[in-house]
Amino acid sequence: MINEMIIVSKKTIVDYYTVHKESKVALCDWYRKTLKAQWNNFAQLENTFRTADYVGNKRVVFNISGGHFRIVAIVLFQVKRVFIRFIGTHNDYDNIKDIENI
Repeated sequence: MINEMIIVSKKTIVDYYTVHKESKVALCDWYRKTLKAQWNNFAQLENTFRTADYVGNKRVVFNISGGHFRIVAIVLFQVKRVFIRFIGTHNDYDNIKDIENI
């Protein structure tokens, strides 16, 4: 039985912070917290990340580094999976036209 979340994929995070070095500490912190999490629902996720927002279609927006960066991920609580769909700056996030399908 899987208790902790599985993140797909760490490579996406590494690729991002390799180019945007100022995001590394915050993204690694998000990764560690998420990997250890045992969320069964959004309320439990919010206990870990108070500024997270559910935006529909199983997508959650995580504000990283005081909102300087954003992660959009599909979170599937029953199977303990987090699929990273987007990492970018706040401005990059604001340019997403269809957040529910990213």
